[in-house]
Amino acid sequence: MHFSKALLLLCSLAMASAGIHAGELPPIKPVAHVDLPRFMGDWYVIATIPTRFEKHAWNAVETYTLQADGKVDTAFRFRKGSFDGPVEKISSTGFVKDGSGNAVWGVQVFWPIKAQYIVAYLKDDYSQTIVARDARDYTWIMARTPTISQSDYDALIARVQTLGYSIRDIRKVPQAWPESGKPKEMQPQGPAN
Repeated sequence: MHFSKALLLLCSLAMASAGIHAGELPPIKPVAHVDLPRFMGDWYVIATIPTRFEKHAWNAVETYTLQADGKVDTAFRFRKGSFDGPVEKISSTGFVKDGSGNAVWGVQVFWPIKAQYIVAYLKDDYSQTIVARDARDYTWIMARTPTISQSDYDALIARVQTLGYSIRDIRKVPQAWPESGKPKEMQPQGPAN
């Protein structure tokens, strides 16, 4: 990812983190506990209220890798504009907030700013999740598979709305993968998968 794009992403996240909240809505309640090792690996982005750089993302995948020091390496990969578009990557580091049950992180693209990351919903089998922010500016609906049933999708959208988001801005992310899985250029780098 070009430095200028990453800097713009950082600035937009910083402004959203600076206390710009959605009206008088209360803070989003995180899930009680996240088993971090179990949460690691690939998450396909099913739908999102996207940041500026995700508005044209296809085949978007977020990959988490737990480090020995407790930090989480994140790699967000997607194809820009189409299934054949160039592969873009945004790397960042997640810092798990003490006392949050591992459900609240600060995600840092560049020092010193950490964008808020709240695991607001996590299915019992760790197959689906919703990541949210108190500002109600961005959200991500993710799953372990590139597609989910319509009933699951509708239920997740309803959950996002219950969190206080306007669902009119949600974009369903196009996902289509070969039967053999992700092509080499979209594979995560490192041991997590």
